[in-house]
Amino acid sequence: MHGSEGKDALHSTPEDDPRPKLLPRVLGSLAIVGLMVGLMIGRLTTPDPIELQHVEPAVGGLVVWFNSEPKLHGEHIDGTVALLFDAQGRAQAGQVKVNDKNVNWRLRKTDAGLLLSVVAARPLRGQWSGAEVDDRWRLEIHLQEQ
Repeated sequence: MHGSEGKDALHSTPEDDPRPKLLPRVLGSLAIVGLMVGLMIGRLTTPDPIELQHVEPAVGGLVVWFNSEPKLHGEHIDGTVALLFDAQGRAQAGQVKVNDKNVNWRLRKTDAGLLLSVVAARPLRGQWSGAEVDDRWRLEIHLQEQ
């Protein structure tokens, strides 16, 4: 080197390369494609939501139909039967006969899912059992007075 003085430019740093920088574009494209593939795989592996199909009155109780088995929590609270389903559905209400007496039931939405409340003039006890029937879930609720 004969000195720090440049002959063609004002300083000794190299000139900018006029070719386009492709590496950031390639990495950005790979990141976007990877994100999209991940979202598609996640969408395919997510199970269908559990939905209440309908409620049927039965002799001495109720029959509740779902598209698949829901998580269920049931309790007897002060003479009522309360069942909480981890499912989606619409609010409903009705009556059923138990020992020739009217029993009211109501299904409503809550933050935790669907709540089925069964109330009568006298304290009730309930037993429930579920089984898969024709690719659907059937829950039978048998009610009796205490």
